[in-house]
Amino acid sequence: MSDVLVLGQPVIRARRTWRMRLPSPDLCWAIAFALPYAAVFVAFVLYPVMFGLWLGSDPALYRELVSSPIYLTAVANTLIFVGVGVNLKMGLAFLLSGYFMRRGWWIKTLLVIFILPWATPALPAFMSIHWLMNGEWGFLNVALAAVFGVDGPIWLIDRWLALGADLGAYIWKQLPFWTVIFLAGRMSVPRELYEAADVDGATWFRRFVHVTVPLQANLYLVCTLLSTIWTLGDYNTIAFVSGGGPSMSTEVLATIGIRYAFTLSNPSLGVAAVLSALPVLIPLMVLLMRKLRTSSVQL
Repeated sequence: MSDVLVLGQPVIRARRTWRMRLPSPDLCWAIAFALPYAAVFVAFVLYPVMFGLWLGSDPALYRELVSSPIYLTAVANTLIFVGVGVNLKMGLAFLLSGYFMRRGWWIKTLLVIFILPWATPALPAFMSIHWLMNGEWGFLNVALAAVFGVDGPIWLIDRWLALGADLGAYIWKQLPFWTVIFLAGRMSVPRELYEAADVDGATWFRRFVHVTVPLQANLYLVCTLLSTIWTLGDYNTIAFVSGGGPSMSTEVLATIGIRYAFTLSNPSLGVAAVLSALPVLIPLMVLLMRKLRTSSVQL
């Protein structure tokens, strides 16, 4: 009997050792939950990014882009669209957020109506604006003729009018979202600071300059950086309002990349056109991450 036990002990110990090497149930569940997300990340994020970088890695593509007047026009339009659109939108949003801080039921009702453009789906909204600005029978020219008795211009046949239409549609669509963000930021400012300023006899302008602006400056900068990054990749506004016309004169980098890749069947050149924005995009992202880290440390 003792021999059997002695001979059986190594077997029992071996089984126990083998069982101890198995991963814990918690680790197995963690792997089971994380594996699908990792697969989706690799398939739809990592692989497209790496494949795109590989497609746009040939220096000859960028020489071809620089030699194209259409690309240079798209670069200029991108700078105008992003620079003017983002700064004008953020400035108006910041000012309007102060207006919506006022009390009254009609202010709340007006805020709900004001948010509607942002809640509207982008494609039908921009396509409606495109047809609204039709030079022959668009609603805008019909209204000008009915009210003022003048014939409106053919809006989308001139480069600057078409680009102005793109900017107007972009600001109209995005303005409510950032206004609500700044409104939330203003609500976080303690009311005691404004009451102390009132006791000191400060006017509304001095309250705005010495209380609101310093406290909201970091939020304004972070939102501006984030909006700039998003706007650099904005395709819908240009594509569905002006269509890049007339004669591709209002194309931006996002739309010309799609045009090269699909319309002209040159994916490498399209990817190169989009990647040419990286020298501007990467510093903006680094600056945004640093500002967010600084804000989290201060909190």
